[in-house]
Amino acid sequence: MSDLLGEFGPFAQLIDGFQPRPQQQAMLQAVLEALKTQATAVIEAGTGVGKTFAYLAPALLCDERVIISTGSKTLQDQLYHKDLPLVRKALKSSSKTALLKGRANYLCLHRLKITQSEGRLPDKKSVVWLRRIGDWSGLTRTGDAAELSAVPRDAEIWQRVTSTTENCIGAECSDYQECFVVKARRAAQEADIVVVNHHLFFADLAIKEEGFGELLPLANVVVLDEAHQLPEIASSFFSDTFSSRKLQDWKRDTLLEVLANASDMPDLRDQLDVLEKAVLDLRLAMDTPGQRAPWARICHKPAIVEHVGLLTASMEQLAVLLELASSRSKGLQACYERLLEQQACLQRLQNPPADTVQWFETFTRGFALTSTPLDVAVPFKKCMAELPCSWVMTSATLAVGQSFEHFNQRMGLDNATTLQLDSPFDYWRNALLYLPSRLPEPQDSGFISALVDAAVPVIEACGGRTFMLFTSYRALNEAAELLQDRIDFPLLIQGESTPRDMIDRFRELGNAVLLGTASFWEGVDVRGDALSCVIIDKLPFAAPTDPVMEARLESIRQRGGNPFGEYQIPQAVITLKQGVGRLIRDQTDRGVLMICDTRLRTRSYGKVFLDSLPRMPRTQKLEIVERFFENKMLPLREPDETVST
Repeated sequence: MSDLLGEFGPFAQLIDGFQPRPQQQAMLQAVLEALKTQATAVIEAGTGVGKTFAYLAPALLCDERVIISTGSKTLQDQLYHKDLPLVRKALKSSSKTALLKGRANYLCLHRLKITQSEGRLPDKKSVVWLRRIGDWSGLTRTGDAAELSAVPRDAEIWQRVTSTTENCIGAECSDYQECFVVKARRAAQEADIVVVNHHLFFADLAIKEEGFGELLPLANVVVLDEAHQLPEIASSFFSDTFSSRKLQDWKRDTLLEVLANASDMPDLRDQLDVLEKAVLDLRLAMDTPGQRAPWARICHKPAIVEHVGLLTASMEQLAVLLELASSRSKGLQACYERLLEQQACLQRLQNPPADTVQWFETFTRGFALTSTPLDVAVPFKKCMAELPCSWVMTSATLAVGQSFEHFNQRMGLDNATTLQLDSPFDYWRNALLYLPSRLPEPQDSGFISALVDAAVPVIEACGGRTFMLFTSYRALNEAAELLQDRIDFPLLIQGESTPRDMIDRFRELGNAVLLGTASFWEGVDVRGDALSCVIIDKLPFAAPTDPVMEARLESIRQRGGNPFGEYQIPQAVITLKQGVGRLIRDQTDRGVLMICDTRLRTRSYGKVFLDSLPRMPRTQKLEIVERFFENKMLPLREPDETVST
């Protein structure tokens, strides 16, 4: 089987410039072994290993039903439309494949008609976009919103013309036979290979946990790519959330049903207005927007208690009225059932299990109350037990040093087989780690100013071509202001346009400096000379003030553990590895990694971070960096320099 990815295999014959990689062949063998023995394999495959081919080939050849899940809808589309057809062609496979996304990604013909007839849109842009969606609806075969680039994916109009689990009326819908969601699910049920994303996969697991059924076909093999994202996504989907947005969406849908089928019940309309006021009053009682804090901090305040009570009473009154009206239409019945679930959710949040943390967020006009499990290992382990099959979890960043203990513990993997495969790229000859000396520590008030002073000569030596990655918007904005008059290269700052547009512009310019936060630390692939330097402001420790993080750290502390060593350091190592992975994306790439956090050298835990990075020369001298960019021979060891081992 390893010959598949060998020098004379089908991939070498099909793909120009294909290079056999021992690491890729080793991963293919590990995946095959997991499939044969119905085991769980956890595989870290460094940048350039070619992990996609290494799991797709066995998946297509195993003659089993396979679910492949990846980290985002963008990667899902690339996997399905680009990688999977190539592998099928190389293997001459006749396996049936299907792409399945969450229902919010598919046009709902029923809701499109309602929106078109309603005629109440917030602005002229929405009118134009609705017309474009209407024209496209007669041409599309899939109804996948990703097809229609002429309407921004984050435009509010999509919420009006797509459905949710709550407002879908199912087989009662007059457009059921033409429903794009139904067609996509039907194709998935009939396929051998189904490509999904993690959000859909975990939504399905969460639904099965509640006993309502499943969206995805039963599988014999589950492959989870970009697996480093799994703990946080699982945490989100095993959480319970009560939000003003859900209530307002419900109110809008219910009002449409009332106007159409219960116009003789003015009390219903009046009570919907009472509910809307109760939601807004509760939000105002929570004070300023932008908060993210433990619910216990405010839940006992008199104003909060009062407005939660008024909201609860309003929902109870609406439940009585809707029960009377529910027999008039399928839509009213659905609205009644949705209200009962909202009531139950609020009740659960007021009487939470002991192993959860309750927290709230405030937005400009809304709020969310959430109950999150402290540990996703238990519910995920239970779901895995209910899906007895082969599991493959892979990513470029799963291990801390040589250990998978942190990831395996978080996911509840007791008997997983682990494999760590280094990148085949020659970091030792093509990369340099620059740790500038004499910088203050990150908590110092002058840190960003000193960072910019240290970064400017590196950017100049590189000729632009730099990513500057920050751990906060505050640091990014401060650095952007300081850089404006310090460099002559184009400056691209996150927030001024979409991430995709920024990356496209960065590639086109060829000498730009891009400043980004979390969304640029992973999933960004810029190959070639356009990106030759990555500057990271500091070690990416998550804010300990986050309510979920705070509760998890306290839980570790209470059982006698060390939260910093057991949780915060491993999490930061994995995040740092993601940021570092932006630098070398191809065999011929060459560049400098600059990390401005002196704690790498001054604290004992710095070694854990350094040992987790690819093996490359290190320096504290700017002149070594400048010589590197001048393409002069880089000495492997200089006086007073350290070299990774």
